Amino acid sequence: MVTLEPVQVGDHVLVGVEVKLPKTTLLSISTSKGYIMCGALDIGLLNEVLSDRQIIAARAVGVRTLPQLLAAPLESVTIEAEKLGIVPGMSGAEALLLMM
Repeated sequence: MVTLEPVQVGDHVLVGVEVKLPKTTLLSISTSKGYIMCGALDIGLLNEVLSDRQIIAARAVGVRTLPQLLAAPLESVTIEAEKLGIVPGMSGAEALLLMM
């Protein structure tokens, strides 16, 4: 099952996506520039194989809900996200605000 829901971050309403799969749930919250996602996101792939796309993204691990994804410290970020000041350890919500 796929669920889309509005997610409030500061003064912005973003798109949260939850995909229920067998034994796991994929989570993401996106802006027009980039997104944060659960541990299923492969930052290495984005930085190496898809580097020409200059994807702005960050990953948080151990999250099971969209609110947890917003609050969790980021585990890794893409090179393009770093250029915006997004760093591991900041919360998902902080990163999304920098992706506006």
